[in-house]
Amino acid sequence: MESLIKSQHAQKQAGHSGKAPGTEIIPATTGLTMSSDESMMLKLIQQTHSPDAREVQVRGLLSLVEDILDRATLDSDDSNASVSMLPLPTDDKLMQSSMMSVLDSVSYAIDRVACEIAYKSLTGSDAHEITMSVFEHLSSYHWDGKLVLTLAAFALNYGEFWLLVQFYSKNQLAKSLAMLKLVPVQNRVTLESVSQGLNDLIREMKSVTACVVELSELPGRYITLDDPQLSRIISTIPIAVYWTIRSIVACISQINMITAMGHEMMNTQMDSWETSMLANKLKNIHDHLAETLRLCYRHIEKQRSSESLKMLHSLFDTTHIDNMKILTALIHPKNHTMPLQDGLTKRKVHLDVLRRKTVLLLISDLNILQDELSIFEQIYTESRSSLLGADGKSHMPYEVVWVPIVDPIEDYERSPSLQKKFEALRAPMPWYTVDSPKLVERHVVEFMRERWHFMNKPILVVLDPQGNEASLNALHMIWIWGTEAFPFTRAREEELWRRETFTLNLIVDGIDAVIFNWINPGNYIFLYGGDDLDWIRRFTMAAKATAKDSDVKLEMAYVGKRNHSHREQIRRISEAVRAENLSHSWAEPALMWFFWARLESMLYSKIQLGKSDDHDEVMQGIKKILSYDKLGGWALLSKGAEIVMITHGVIERTVTVYDRTWKTHVPTKGYSKAMYDHHHDEVLRETGHPCAHFDFHITARSGRIPEKMNCFECHRPMEKYMSFACCHDEKLLDQDENYNF
Repeated sequence: MESLIKSQHAQKQAGHSGKAPGTEIIPATTGLTMSSDESMMLKLIQQTHSPDAREVQVRGLLSLVEDILDRATLDSDDSNASVSMLPLPTDDKLMQSSMMSVLDSVSYAIDRVACEIAYKSLTGSDAHEITMSVFEHLSSYHWDGKLVLTLAAFALNYGEFWLLVQFYSKNQLAKSLAMLKLVPVQNRVTLESVSQGLNDLIREMKSVTACVVELSELPGRYITLDDPQLSRIISTIPIAVYWTIRSIVACISQINMITAMGHEMMNTQMDSWETSMLANKLKNIHDHLAETLRLCYRHIEKQRSSESLKMLHSLFDTTHIDNMKILTALIHPKNHTMPLQDGLTKRKVHLDVLRRKTVLLLISDLNILQDELSIFEQIYTESRSSLLGADGKSHMPYEVVWVPIVDPIEDYERSPSLQKKFEALRAPMPWYTVDSPKLVERHVVEFMRERWHFMNKPILVVLDPQGNEASLNALHMIWIWGTEAFPFTRAREEELWRRETFTLNLIVDGIDAVIFNWINPGNYIFLYGGDDLDWIRRFTMAAKATAKDSDVKLEMAYVGKRNHSHREQIRRISEAVRAENLSHSWAEPALMWFFWARLESMLYSKIQLGKSDDHDEVMQGIKKILSYDKLGGWALLSKGAEIVMITHGVIERTVTVYDRTWKTHVPTKGYSKAMYDHHHDEVLRETGHPCAHFDFHITARSGRIPEKMNCFECHRPMEKYMSFACCHDEKLLDQDENYNF
């Protein structure tokens, strides 16, 4: 992989550009600010820079140097001055073997630099002169090589100093050598002064060196010098190298001064001003280089993600013999051989369990509603039970996989609460689940948003046995027809609609056996909703009084309200309806959610199939219910399965005036016809028809919101609006964006 720094001149000469026009990798505020002196110095440094083709394995050499410097520190807890004893690597022999090949080609350069700095620091040369001399000696190496070789020279000098300190009291040879080199091993004050004064500086030297090495390893495929800000940052690398080598020179000079002057220096505190100044200088350099690296890595990730995204789109546009390539690209990152958990056994399994099967990808974030999961689980379990064979095994023609999305994934990695939430959500799931949100890579999430219009609300993408997209969202088919909708294709959806008519059976099918059992030709049934308990009391009591007086059997059921932000209020109303025996009402909130989810699904399904015209009976009926629900109270009256009328809250006035208006027409017209005629001929004539109002959630906008829609009351084109709605209760805190029509 071509180094960014090493390819700097080549890229400039060739004029290569790997960056899209207008793309800025590094913001203008990022970078090192050079003084005028440093600008002049940069020119001098660059004049010494003439790298050839030789390569230094800087990463391996840096690892050895860091090991030496980490160990060569004074242990303040030990009364005897000693080197900090970090544990030795377990693969010491392997390390020695690999390092020999690294050092063969550079040991001479390291020794030469060590001697050059040591000699010149003792002969009175100033730090800048010594530093430039190092640049001259290392002119044929790249910037990262210069720096690591110089740091290795320092490690050679510094490590020897502390090695003699360590073994002074344990080994006669070390003691003699220490005396010969005048190392003040018996003066702890001097040693502590050296150690404390240099530790911060050495730490910053290592940090800057690590950044320079990382910058040199950036892939030129994604990061080029065509970005002006990045080019400016990279151009300051020589200055970073200069100040780090200058700091190394200062460290070696101080150590050599101690050994050269011996006991004359024993009671002298080392001047910390220079080391402190250099440490601050390097810290500033490191902060800028670290920020540059962070931005570069973010850019590289985006570039790689973009490439992966294109490859994923291409993969879905290609024909395959089975679904394994598709599934592997979606939920099988490298080095994770068993990315799924079996919902029944709770064991990790391989993707092979899905080979050549229809796969339903239930894609959601971690805010998926429990009501939604509960209903989906009921449908799944009933389907699985109905397909049990003689062998006791289920022979379902498809498998479900929950794909949890946390975007950005960093939120999940640093949030124990999100991790617990994920585990709690998947624990009761009987189907397969992706083992962790971390296995759904960033480009896959972007693909789902682009191609499948995933916007955090659950979708159910259906892949056939070859991995082709049978449906981009089959949830609406599941809510309407359950698993009868298999294989969840558009053709199957159209076939199912051809069998349906707009009756009460369609509206309540699969929700409540009690209501379903009411449906027979002799029964009248009121479904009603709203969030005004006083209106409900007046309406139900008056309606039951009309039925009693007319000697007809009337059943009533409260179905709540569409907007789940009223969840707690609707729960209290439902409890009051049951407690006061006003009518039938569901005790399970999930059933109310399912009732409204099915109605919305019917609307979306019809729109998606292009059946949103004014002549479609189902569309007109669903639009009325959803629009009237938005206004407040509403009611649907049916005789058996046949729907007589759907109206808004003024139905309460119709049933209230029964005794003095339409009662006399019941014997001749019948109960429902007499009510309908009075309601439409008199009540609506006086109160007027409210025009329609719809909320389409933003997740429905792609392909499921019609370009235009006529009001079912006045038949004029409706206007589009955009609104923001915050929907929350005790268990749910979510912000939804709605389109109002």
